[in-house]
Amino acid sequence: QVQLVESGGGLVQAGGSLRLSCAASGSTFSINDIGWYRQAPGKQRELVAGISSGGSTNYADSVKGRFTISRDNAKNTVYLQMNSLKPEDTAVYYCSATYFSAIYLRSWGQGTQVTVSS
Repeated sequence: QVQLVESGGGLVQAGGSLRLSCAASGSTFSINDIGWYRQAPGKQRELVAGISSGGSTNYADSVKGRFTISRDNAKNTVYLQMNSLKPEDTAVYYCSATYFSAIYLRSWGQGTQVTVSS
């Protein structure tokens, strides 16, 4: 089992920055990929950024050049640094990890609200 807890959301003005954290606990040694997703009201959940166990990263086109995902393996924590925030970045941000426990499973955090005012 892997548990994920997000933190760092809040209200920020357009152009500002926030850093989200995702702390993993449990069978962290079995984690494969970790990603940040977001869901705005009335929209489907979408992948924002992901990072593999090897450190490879990928980003949604809408956040490239503005967001950076990183991981601190010693702290079992993944970060999402968000710069130059726009009102359209407003959403609930979720951390999700795939891990192996006989089969591949996915765990989700509870989400953290990010609101960007214009």
